[in-house]
Amino acid sequence: MTQTPSPPKGISTAALTLAGIAAAFGVAACCALPILLASAGIGAAWLSGVAVVSAPYRTPLLVIGALCLVAGAALLLRQQLAAMRCGPDGVCTPRWTRILTLAGLLVGAALLWAGYSYV
Repeated sequence: MTQTPSPPKGISTAALTLAGIAAAFGVAACCALPILLASAGIGAAWLSGVAVVSAPYRTPLLVIGALCLVAGAALLLRQQLAAMRCGPDGVCTPRWTRILTLAGLLVGAALLWAGYSYV
């Protein structure tokens, strides 16, 4: 009887990535997103409610977003290294999940940078 490995316990890479994206969205909602969306011809009036709520917490959101994205990147790197050792018959994180996580990390980093620089 062979044992199948159990999924890792604790906070997942996807949860950290989504938390980083949410924090970065809150930071970018005040200035960067309205400018970028207006330049693309998309209305940004709906962002005013998010901007009003998140503006007083800009610095903590920057820190939380950066920490979540860095932790998500570290966990993604660990998953990538495990997938390289996994082999064709091993149980590891699917490739499409790792690619979507990387795309989420890049979107979060872009939002965080835009929120930091467009103030």
